[in-house]
Amino acid sequence: MKVRGIVLACGNPQSPVITDGDRFEVRQVPSRPGKAEVDPVFPDLGDGRLIVHGTDADLNAVVLRLLRTERLADVAVGYVPVDPGSDVARVWGLPTDPGRALDLALSGDPDRVSLVRDDVGGVLLGLGSLGPVRGVGYADDTVVLRGQASRLEVTPDPDNGLGLLVSVIHKRLFTRKVTTTEGRAFQLGCLPVQVTLDGVAHPRPMGKWTWYRHTEDLRLVRGLQ
Repeated sequence: MKVRGIVLACGNPQSPVITDGDRFEVRQVPSRPGKAEVDPVFPDLGDGRLIVHGTDADLNAVVLRLLRTERLADVAVGYVPVDPGSDVARVWGLPTDPGRALDLALSGDPDRVSLVRDDVGGVLLGLGSLGPVRGVGYADDTVVLRGQASRLEVTPDPDNGLGLLVSVIHKRLFTRKVTTTEGRAFQLGCLPVQVTLDGVAHPRPMGKWTWYRHTEDLRLVRGLQ
């Protein structure tokens, strides 16, 4: 039996075409929907899945509401990215073609994948980045940065290892060196730097930052039945 669910079309005037209208309902919500737009969906969802049609930032906002309402274990999340350059799609191996992405979101199998949080109350689903940066950074007990780097990038671990991957990038005139380390947590102390999370810049430069694997996984639809 096919699952039912609700599709959140986030800030998008063109809703995805759902042929199985008896089992899936499309609701228009603003970009990066918050508590007022997302939470009222849950009572109508039942045990169905929630599909986000939008940007990585939109998906981030919806998953944050799942975290804060303690519904991560109950709700499977599908994603139909509107941006072909979606970092979430790249990290998790999701299609960016609208038709293929919608088919997968509607009928694929959910996997339990690592959900990355930060120490200011947010989540990370695709790419977190900062730089140029000067400071000291640790992935668990391993020093991954002592000094300066052109850029730091953090993603969830798509292979469901320890939780996250930290890439330290050094750029020179004709070279680019990248060192990647896995861990359950990444901690950084540095000169104030701009942090970007799933395409959204943090409101102010930060002199310290932490990303870490949440104790509960996200049920992300990314496998074919």
